[in-house]
Amino acid sequence: MTVHLKKLSVGIDTLESLVTRQRQVVDAGRELLHPTRNWPRRKEELLDGGSLYWIIKGQMVARQPIKDFIEVLQPDSKPKCGIILEPGLVPVWPRKEKIFQGWRYLESSDIPADMPTNETDETPMPLSLAKELRELGLL
Repeated sequence: MTVHLKKLSVGIDTLESLVTRQRQVVDAGRELLHPTRNWPRRKEELLDGGSLYWIIKGQMVARQPIKDFIEVLQPDSKPKCGIILEPGLVPVWPRKEKIFQGWRYLESSDIPADMPTNETDETPMPLSLAKELRELGLL
């Protein structure tokens, strides 16, 4: 059964800045690797179609498929878990999330739906507009 992770995007203020940062990594020919201290015990369930759901400024705003996990060696500390992510972020309907440290599991029944895209240019609705429409009860 597939399970997902949710993770705070520390030092990122907007989804656009996360997209820009990741594009720079990919353009430099590197894999998208996110180091974390702890290894997930449910690794096989995560690799069975799981995604990492990014939380920015207290809002879950995007997901990114998980590709693999590797050991990341740090010269000054213990080895860490490296989460290798597929390039490309998929915006999801924004949802408020409480702040926490590290990452947390997210069951498939609790994930937000992907935001629809414009059929002509594949651009999702701006997150600020989606958030406002949701608060007004229109979405």
